[in-house]
Amino acid sequence: MKKASFIIIAILIAAVLMPAQVFAQKTIVLRLAETHPQDYPTTRGDYEFARLVKERSGGRIVIEVYPGSQLGQEKAVIEQVQFGAIDLTRVSISPVAAFVPRLNAFQMPYLYRDEAHMWKVLKGDIGKELLASLEPFGFIGLGWFESGARNFYNSKRPIRTPADLKGLKIRVRESELMMGLVSAFGAVPTPMPFGEVYSALQTGVVDGAENNWPSYFSTSHYEVAKYITLDEHTRVPEIIIGSKISLGRLSPADQELIRQAAFDAIDFQRAEWAKYEKISIDKTVAAGSQVVEIADKSAWQALMAPLYAKQSKEIQALVERIRAVK
Repeated sequence: MKKASFIIIAILIAAVLMPAQVFAQKTIVLRLAETHPQDYPTTRGDYEFARLVKERSGGRIVIEVYPGSQLGQEKAVIEQVQFGAIDLTRVSISPVAAFVPRLNAFQMPYLYRDEAHMWKVLKGDIGKELLASLEPFGFIGLGWFESGARNFYNSKRPIRTPADLKGLKIRVRESELMMGLVSAFGAVPTPMPFGEVYSALQTGVVDGAENNWPSYFSTSHYEVAKYITLDEHTRVPEIIIGSKISLGRLSPADQELIRQAAFDAIDFQRAEWAKYEKISIDKTVAAGSQVVEIADKSAWQALMAPLYAKQSKEIQALVERIRAVK
C-alpha cells in the first residue's frame, strides 16, 4: 500500500514539474504525395490546400507536400494511401478508376460541352457523389483539380477530320478506354511510358500522341510533333484523395475542415492552370506549332457510339446525368 502511495505521489510531482508544452495539443502532420514538379499548377494547388488547412486549424494541422514523385509513382502512392502509409495524394483519376470503376464515367470521350459544363458537374451533386463513392475502397475523396483538355498532336500532317488520323501510330496510356478511342478513328494505339514519348516521336516509333497543352509544351513534344488538333476529346480532372485510415483518426470537425480547404483550393488551382496553359500555347505557337481548331465535333463524337455502348449500365446512366447538367 505504501509502495502504491509512493508511486502516485511521484507521478503527481512529475506532472507538476513537467513543462506545460508537453500537455499542449501535438501538431498533426499529414504527408501529401505529388508527382508533378514544385512549380506545376497542380502542385501550386496542393500548397494552397495545405496553406488553408494550416491557417484554418490555427497551425494544429500541417500538410507537408512532397512534389516530384519523392514518395513514389502514382500507382504505388495510391496503394500506400489506401493502407495509410501515405496520408494524401493528388493524382489523375485514371489510376484511381482501377480501384473505383465509377470514376471511368469522367474519362469518357467528348463527354462535356466545355470546361464550364465539367465544373458544374464536379462542383455539383454528381461530383460530390463520386467523391463519396471512394470511401468503401479505403479512400476519402476531397476535391477536384483542373488538368485541361487533351488533344491529338503528330509529326506527319494537320488533322482536320477523324479520317486524317487513319493509320497514324498514336501513343496512349495503358488504358482500354484510350486504346478504344484511338482505334475508333482508324489510328493505331501504341501504349508506352510517358517518358519515352519524345524519343519515340523523334525516331518515328510513333507518329503522334495526345495530351493537354502544358504537357505538350513542358515535355518539348512540340519540337518533334508540330501539328496539334484541338479536338478536346477528353477532359479528365485530377483528384485529391486521403487515406480513410489516416483521416479517420481525426475528429469529424477536422475532417470537414480538410474537405472544405480542398474545395476552396479549386479556384486558385484553376487560375494557376489557366495562366500556365496560356504560356504553353503562346510559346509553342511561337516555336512553329500548327494549330487546327475543331469547331464542330459531331463527326468525332459519332464515332464514339460503339465505345459508349460497351460501358456498363451504371456508367451509361451516369453519363446521361452528366450530359443533362445545364
